[in-house]
Amino acid sequence: MKDLSDYRKSYEKNELIEANLPEDPITLFQKWFYEIDGTTSDEANAMTVSTIGLDGFPKSRVVLLKRFNEEGFVFYTNYNSEKGKAIAANPHICLSFFWQAHERQVIIKGLAEKLAANLSDGYFESRPEGSKLGAIVSNQSEVIESRTFLETRLKELEHEFENKEIPRPSYWGGFIVKPVSVEFWQGRPNRLHDRIRYQMEDNFTWKIDRLSP
Repeated sequence: MKDLSDYRKSYEKNELIEANLPEDPITLFQKWFYEIDGTTSDEANAMTVSTIGLDGFPKSRVVLLKRFNEEGFVFYTNYNSEKGKAIAANPHICLSFFWQAHERQVIIKGLAEKLAANLSDGYFESRPEGSKLGAIVSNQSEVIESRTFLETRLKELEHEFENKEIPRPSYWGGFIVKPVSVEFWQGRPNRLHDRIRYQMEDNFTWKIDRLSP
């Protein structure tokens, strides 16, 4: 077994101090996001979505953030997938971003709600045809017999919808995650990292705390 105990890195690129904090976490998230997005060829919108499954186990997977604003964070999925069923049973979920090049993390706790159908329609219409058909082909999270099964079904649908509009399946759409807690993590030397947490108060203002690393 490989020993990883000597894998260490000193984080020294940035700092996160109270004097520079905005009153709400979305403003800070936007600042960080565009700083990352402007300096990397990777997908800055890649995030980990963690849910509690129907089997009682937590599960995390990487999806792509498609929109964010003061209301929350939006992603799209198959509502009948393992992820979709988990959210339907327990909408308390966690989103996390790790931007290694900038030594930053963001951890968001929130409640997930289905996006309005017209908004899901609008996004689906903007997708390339292959992605639209892929959403129809895939019974996400279900066991399938082979890769060939998917490719054959895709060819069938390509023929079926040739020169036709591809409708959004009713089982595919967006979730918006409305945050109740947003934690910003900035790597610092000697493992004394900066951790700033925004928590939603009963009066819908944000309480800001510094957490011990």
